[in-house]
Amino acid sequence: MRAPPSPRVTWPVMYHHWSRMTFIHWRYPPARVQELLPGHLTVETFDEAAWVGLTPFLMRGVRIPGTPALPWLSRFPETNLRTYVRDERGRTGVWFLSLDAALLLAALGGRCAYRLPYFWSAMSVDAEGARTLYRCRRRRPGPRGARCDVEVEAGAPLAESERDELAHFLTARYRLFTLVAGRPATAQVEHPAWPLHHARLIGLEQDLVRAAGLPAPDGPAVVHASPGVPVRVGLWTW
Repeated sequence: MRAPPSPRVTWPVMYHHWSRMTFIHWRYPPARVQELLPGHLTVETFDEAAWVGLTPFLMRGVRIPGTPALPWLSRFPETNLRTYVRDERGRTGVWFLSLDAALLLAALGGRCAYRLPYFWSAMSVDAEGARTLYRCRRRRPGPRGARCDVEVEAGAPLAESERDELAHFLTARYRLFTLVAGRPATAQVEHPAWPLHHARLIGLEQDLVRAAGLPAPDGPAVVHASPGVPVRVGLWTW
């Protein structure tokens, strides 16, 4: 199966490169996840389950149009906790339960400009060959000390026959939702189809899921890895 096509963001407000991405997903009861969503959004299900994703990665090349990527501002680790939703107009996308960023300015900008639940955290991404070790310790706002340590080993690229509907459901997402001044808002993101790889979870210790208001995951995780994609982020619309 081919991934759904990306939209075209004509007037981007930010450029990113999401690299060394790991997707870790668990099944959850839809009603339990729905409790965390605003009223205009409905949890999207696959195989009768809601899915919650933990996605650590390295942000690179962050810049706004017309400016260069500054070394001390354009590269930092990030770890997102997300689920998948549909709005009242039938548009599908991502609802973020939390976003941890190592760069304070990015966390403040994400909270102020995009009204997303960003947290400033002590973080690192250490890569050696196919293995990547991600570390995260939340600073502000609380709960302080919420953590996430992930070690993963990327494997072979997924064959075309392995790029199934579930893989696309979990990764091919081109819209994010938030609330701006109490009003529903959405922004599109443009990027190529993810070059997905098999991945083996070597170690995972985290309490970001519980800090977001969900019980700890129960059951095996579905894990993918990707070297990354370039991204164009669009303006908020209503």
